Amino acid sequence: MGYDDVITHLGEFGRYQKRIYYLLCLPAIVCAFHKLAGVFLLAKPDFRCALPFENDESRYELSPHLWNLSYPHGDSCSYYDVEYSEEYLNGSIPRSSNQTSSCSRYIYDQSKYLNSAVTEWDMVCNRSLLSATSDSLFMLGVLLGSFIFGQMSDKLGRKPTFFASLVIQLIFGVLAAVSPEYFSYTISRMIVGATTSGVFLVAYVIALEMVGSSYRLFAGVAMQMFFSVGFMLTAGFAYFIHDWRWLQIALTLPGLLFICYYWIIPESARWLLLKGRKDEAFVIIKKAAKENKVEIPSEVYEQLVDEVAEKKKQDELTASQPAATVFDLLRYPNLRRKTLLIFFDWFVNSGVYYGLSWNTNNLGGNQLINFMISGAVEIPGYVLLLFTLNRWGRRSILCGTMMVAGVSLLATIFVPSDMNWLIIACAMIGKLAITSSYGTIYIFSAEQFPTVVRNVGLGASSMVARVGGILAPYLKLLGEIWRPLPLIICGALSLTAGLMSLLLPETLNKPMPETIEDGENFGKKLASEESAEEGEVATQELRGMLDAKSS
Repeated sequence: MGYDDVITHLGEFGRYQKRIYYLLCLPAIVCAFHKLAGVFLLAKPDFRCALPFENDESRYELSPHLWNLSYPHGDSCSYYDVEYSEEYLNGSIPRSSNQTSSCSRYIYDQSKYLNSAVTEWDMVCNRSLLSATSDSLFMLGVLLGSFIFGQMSDKLGRKPTFFASLVIQLIFGVLAAVSPEYFSYTISRMIVGATTSGVFLVAYVIALEMVGSSYRLFAGVAMQMFFSVGFMLTAGFAYFIHDWRWLQIALTLPGLLFICYYWIIPESARWLLLKGRKDEAFVIIKKAAKENKVEIPSEVYEQLVDEVAEKKKQDELTASQPAATVFDLLRYPNLRRKTLLIFFDWFVNSGVYYGLSWNTNNLGGNQLINFMISGAVEIPGYVLLLFTLNRWGRRSILCGTMMVAGVSLLATIFVPSDMNWLIIACAMIGKLAITSSYGTIYIFSAEQFPTVVRNVGLGASSMVARVGGILAPYLKLLGEIWRPLPLIICGALSLTAGLMSLLLPETLNKPMPETIEDGENFGKKLASEESAEEGEVATQELRGMLDAKSS
């Protein structure tokens, strides 16, 4: 008897669970707002140096003749150091020198973006790294938040952690919008990044802890789809709101709606039981049973109390033993090989996913439509998982989707520059495939690590993934050198990781390893087994030869 058996009595996905689950899915939309907002908050429009004779009212557009007289070919960060007299500008006298001067002021193209943090603080030319660093620090915040809020949710409870992170997100989301300079903006955004872990991951945990095991795949994937909806809606906000500060406020304020959840969303009954707060847990279970119109026998509660007491004793015994560390995963050869492969898969999935998501402005064409499609293709990517993950196997899906992503992104090398639509199509196929891969790696990793170090393994994997996310913003800068370059790098990484994933054992319908020894032996053929198989093959071949001769 365990809490999963209580779920069976309640109904694995009854009316009560559905109501709470779908309410918890909605904050994923706001988390997507914050994670993808940087594409528009830090948008980098075309720009040029302000010439000595221009004032603040000057427009970006210049005639080709005047452009050639003022700027070196392909260089927007400097202008010719000459006297811009009327005679020079009308072509009466030739340029006296090819020496250039660096920009002291910039003029930006406002045809696509009215403004952005980049245009307000001139994060271009030798300051262009600042915009990528801001996004990178946002992802560092996501990493720190997964540690901080993960610990808080285990110690203080899921519900207090959810609302603490939500309130902090609202405060610093608004502070980012009113920041007077780059440093305060970046710090505010980094804290918002940390709270996305608190809001999304805690909501994810509460949702999965109250549904039955047969619905967990659906529940996990469907919540990711709400994130994709938020992805697409971000483009809608950017379409109607052209000032970056008001856009940041507009993307933050929907979080206010979730404050009312305090009186709607319960604490996790599973967590309450683990902490010995059985009376509070029973109140929640009885309320769920009433809404689901089922009766839970009294002996179920009694057995649940006994089990919780027993588990508490086991936890006390476990606490007296040395805690498992990531080094336990690296101590044995087969387990080490699998762990490093999983780490690499996480790094690539996160880096490629965010690299493609943030690179939509570099693809050419309509940037808002590119961004919208990039979010929309995630939906079929997740639907694919619902129909195939339990049929075709985890390794097949992981390897297949990463290889499709790799091939489609590498194909952009051969696309002519005048066929921009084909570059966009290849990028979107890659985005669809990497979305499916990213959804698969969560489940596949959990089934690879032994129970005694599973949480440690998943935590370390998540940390490696965040490193990929931290580096992803710098891919955008490579797109300024050559537009397909970020896609080619993402494609090479995806293809390599997909092929290397073939070295991992399949986990579908296999018992999960419990001990370190199980983890070391899982997927490894023992020498005796290999010898037996070779002997059996040789025997079959000998029998075949004898049968052929006798006939």
